[in-house]
Amino acid sequence: MQIVTSWMEEGIEKGIERGIERGIEREKNLIIRLVNRKFGQIDLELETKIRSLNIEIIETLGEAIFDLDTVEKLQTWLENL
Repeated sequence: MQIVTSWMEEGIEKGIERGIERGIEREKNLIIRLVNRKFGQIDLELETKIRSLNIEIIETLGEAIFDLDTVEKLQTWLENL
């Protein structure tokens, strides 16, 4: 019985981790869509840079996007992290 319980706990933990990872990925996808909508299709290098950001920076970028009016300003913002 103890073995089954530990397997169940491990499964629950993995499920929670996967859910968090999916949520972060969805948030990154949303930011990429917003950036593309505002500036037009961005290049793959810039998209990769955005996708590499941690969740706190992604959330900050989500707010900052309203203040950025060119791709160059977005690139500068990312370089100043």
